Amino acid sequence: MEGLTESPAEKPVYWNGRPYHSLDYHLRHTFGEKLYRISLDAGLTCPNRDGTLGERGCIFCSQGGSGDFASDRRLSITEQIEAGKRQSAAKFKGNGYIAYFQAYTNTYGPLPRLRRLFLEAASHPDIRALSIATRPDCLGPEVLELLGEVNRIRPVWVELGLQTVHERTAALIRRGYPFPVFGQAVRNLRAMGLDVIVHVILFLPGETEEDMYRTISRLDRMDIQGIKLQLLHILKGTDLADYYAAHPFYIPRMEDYFRVLGNCVSLLRPDIVIHRLTGDGPKELLIAPLWTGSKRYVLNQFHAYLKRQEIWQGRSYIHV
Repeated sequence: MEGLTESPAEKPVYWNGRPYHSLDYHLRHTFGEKLYRISLDAGLTCPNRDGTLGERGCIFCSQGGSGDFASDRRLSITEQIEAGKRQSAAKFKGNGYIAYFQAYTNTYGPLPRLRRLFLEAASHPDIRALSIATRPDCLGPEVLELLGEVNRIRPVWVELGLQTVHERTAALIRRGYPFPVFGQAVRNLRAMGLDVIVHVILFLPGETEEDMYRTISRLDRMDIQGIKLQLLHILKGTDLADYYAAHPFYIPRMEDYFRVLGNCVSLLRPDIVIHRLTGDGPKELLIAPLWTGSKRYVLNQFHAYLKRQEIWQGRSYIHV
């Protein structure tokens, strides 16, 4: 693989038949069962939207604030969980669920409100874990204490939207915080015994393949437990759509994405759980890349690519 130095490993490691440490494998070995994730909207906002840092969010954010598939915020957390269970009944036959606080920044609000929201989810009899999406600059001492408190009731995963380790790209996408803030947040969360899941976006404007690989290698050296790898989607109604119209940038073909994503998987430390390998933005809003419209098809094709290329997670990981 161009630009990568491979380790001397001779045979791949498989996790439930996959050449990477999949979320499905992790759930079955941690909880003894497959779990279904229910996306929740806690009715919160974001400092990048309420005027504290900005008013329009990150450049790629839609009006849902990365919560386009979340439930109705007018419902209580319990009502949203029950609605999610009903919606998933046709395709999920299990009894365990993950409460996924997805929309906007879910540690950005009054502490009593956050406590009520998280404890309501943690007390639901069918919830096995909480996954809380937030920003690393919204994790003050009191919030960390609250997350630790909830973690003693149900396992808590904290999802941090890093996207890239490169400051020039972070400025372009209006992330709103420097990389050292992320590093400190990871250390603080781990000190509280909380699992950290990092969001990374591939093919951000102006980033080279080596830039993307450097993001993965930097994360390999940090105490993170999970990662979500997401191809950049351009959605109608976002500032990114306007930027793309004025300044067209490279959108990868499926085979190009597979090559880069395969290299990222190969570089990734083997113990890190891969929570996502692609995504499927709302079809009615998707401008590009249109080939991502069928998530199942893309995943099946990528699995076939990994097999053909004899790629497995950690193949090119170099322990430092």
